[in-house]
Amino acid sequence: MRAFARGPKIAATRRTIAAGNGWRVCEVVVEAGPKNVVLEERHEFMTIAAVLEGSFGYRSTQGAAVLTPGALLLGNGGDPFECSYEHTAGDRCISLYYTPEYLERVAQAVPAARTIQFHTHKLPPTPAITALAATMEAESVTGCVARLEEMALHVAGTVCTLLAGKEPSGRQPSRRDEKRVLETVRIIKERFRDRLSVAELASAANMSPYHFLRTFRDVVGVTPYRFVVQTRLRHAAVQIATTGNPISAIAFDTGFGDLSTFVTTFRRAFGLAPGDYRERRQHRYAEKEVSVVARPA
Repeated sequence: MRAFARGPKIAATRRTIAAGNGWRVCEVVVEAGPKNVVLEERHEFMTIAAVLEGSFGYRSTQGAAVLTPGALLLGNGGDPFECSYEHTAGDRCISLYYTPEYLERVAQAVPAARTIQFHTHKLPPTPAITALAATMEAESVTGCVARLEEMALHVAGTVCTLLAGKEPSGRQPSRRDEKRVLETVRIIKERFRDRLSVAELASAANMSPYHFLRTFRDVVGVTPYRFVVQTRLRHAAVQIATTGNPISAIAFDTGFGDLSTFVTTFRRAFGLAPGDYRERRQHRYAEKEVSVVARPA
């Protein structure tokens, strides 16, 4: 947790959760009081922040707004700003920071998005924005870089789409894009044990990360991260059912970083813990063998 503002009446800290090339996910906590406290700062990067707790007044180049839980704060890189805490004792946000180059690549994949500069400081807590804020909060708890990278892309693309005046919607990918995505499917099948980032796969497909993420989901039906996890689970299930290898060895062999994550993920997908799954599958195999032996000639 790094302090970026501190004084007799205010303390603001920022904790980095995950980061990649051009993006960063942080938890920002501000403690203020007793009242009428103002925090003055400058945005280092393009910022999309989900307000989770507290409320505050915000003022920058595009005017003033009041931010409440469930809303998104939008800040332009380089802009000075101030947050005032007249009625609350602070706030907590999940903040996504982007370089202009990163956000520009995302915007290029969004129809009608003409600029990466935010023309408003606030997206109010409508059902769609509240759901987006909830996703940011839930994914931030995982600490998984791959999932957070996808979340950062998804949030950037959704915000750019909303600001362009169009709701996010599914589309029919071109044959060329389908071919590119299927090539990355092949890469995943060959390298599912490796840590494959969206940026790496998008580069292999010669597509921008956001355009790749959206197209992959349109073609495959799930995101690249989910496809990698399902591929790992499928290989693990075969090993569990057909070998006597320790569960922990299978987990690490199929690309899971730790046993606890593997067990939780496996149970969610198959409805059984890995050990129970093995016992049930091997019991079925034993029943089949007995049936074959008992069958009259």
